[in-house]
Amino acid sequence: MRPFDDATRRNIADACAAFARLPDATEPSTLKRAAVVLALTASSDGDDTAFLLTLRASHLRAHRGQWALPGGRCDAGETPVEAALRELDEELALKLSTSEVLGLLDDYPTRSGYLITPVVVWAADSAAIRPNPDEVASVHRIALATIERDDAFDFTAIPESARRVIRFHHQKSLIHAPTAALIYQFREVLAGRPTRVAELGQPVFAWK
Repeated sequence: MRPFDDATRRNIADACAAFARLPDATEPSTLKRAAVVLALTASSDGDDTAFLLTLRASHLRAHRGQWALPGGRCDAGETPVEAALRELDEELALKLSTSEVLGLLDDYPTRSGYLITPVVVWAADSAAIRPNPDEVASVHRIALATIERDDAFDFTAIPESARRVIRFHHQKSLIHAPTAALIYQFREVLAGRPTRVAELGQPVFAWK
């Protein structure tokens, strides 16, 4: 268990600092830039540190009704950190500053044409969370102990790709990449294992 306290914040910040991200590509990418947030807060029972996972609204044009980390496309001239903090505010009414950023994970290229930067932040005031119904159907606190279980993730094969497809088992749902891949890398960073996830595949329904 990781209590939601200053010691845990320092430990996670140290783990993120020790993680060497893959360098940015030297050539301009054709992928659209996006950012998501691993927002760390108190678990539902208050005893553990958790991250926030949303269920996207059913009326959205893209990826409606799917599990996702808060986030979205970077606006023109916006850095991934700026985009992540803006999206967190727009989706969950959590207003955080750059001082709450603990680190960044590897960029993840998606089949749908995005390059996603995961931003790890510390959200101390979880009472402020108010899901925006235009974007979010519900928000859930996933205790870090949940993703550290041996059976939290598995890998499968699909005929359409040679890549292993990662799945995160959450309650009775299967959560796929990119979300599952980013959560998995965060789990590995917490454990001090520099695991790469860019080659982990997505199911066909996520390619669009």
